[in-house]
Amino acid sequence: MGIAIVDYGLGNLHSVSKAIERLGGESTITGDPEEILAADGVLLPGVGAFGDAMEHLRSSGLDAVMRQAAASGQPLLGICLGMQLLFDEGEEHGTHRGLGLLPGRVVRFKGGTYKVPHMGWNRLEFLQPESPLLRGLAEGHVYFVHSYHALAERPGDLIAVTDYEQPVTAIVGHGNVFGMQFHPEKSGQLGKQLLDNFLKLVREPRS
Repeated sequence: MGIAIVDYGLGNLHSVSKAIERLGGESTITGDPEEILAADGVLLPGVGAFGDAMEHLRSSGLDAVMRQAAASGQPLLGICLGMQLLFDEGEEHGTHRGLGLLPGRVVRFKGGTYKVPHMGWNRLEFLQPESPLLRGLAEGHVYFVHSYHALAERPGDLIAVTDYEQPVTAIVGHGNVFGMQFHPEKSGQLGKQLLDNFLKLVREPRS
C-alpha cells in the first residue's frame, strides 16, 4: 500500500503526501494501526512541541505501533519533530520520554550569539555518503525550522550534519529507522532527491 503517513493530530501531512505523489509514490494519511503496519514504509511527520506530540502518540496507542513498525523492519522516516521523537527524550517544556528508537536526547539551542529558532537554508555535510538515503546525491542546502536539536549517543547514527554555530544533527539512521531534522518537502531539488531515495528504499525487497 505504499507509505503510511502517520496522523496523530500534529504534522504537515498533506504537503508531505503531495511531495510523495509528485515522485510517483503512493501514500495514505492514517492513524489506523493495521494500515500503518501493513504499509511498505512509514513516515512520521511532526510540528509543535515534543511533549504534546508524545502525548498524542501515547493516547492513541501509536507510540507502540511505531515501535512495532521499527521492530518489523519497515523503513521508517521521521521528519522535523518526527525525527526528534525517535530519540529517548526531549527537554522541551520539561523532560519527556520519546519513542526510544535511537539513543540520545533533544535539547534547546542555547542561542546568544545566534538566532533561535534556527530558520532557513543550511548546507548538509554528508558523514555517511554510502547511506541509502544519500545514494547518488551531492551535498547541498535544505530548509530548517527548529529551536531544538538532537544529540545522538551513537556517532554511527549520524548520516549528515549541518553547521549552525555548532554541528547540528540533520539526518540520522540506524537499520531501518531514519530521521531528517529539516523539511525535505520544502527543500528544493535535494529534498526531493532525499525523499525519492527513501521511496526507493521502501520498494526494495525486505529479507
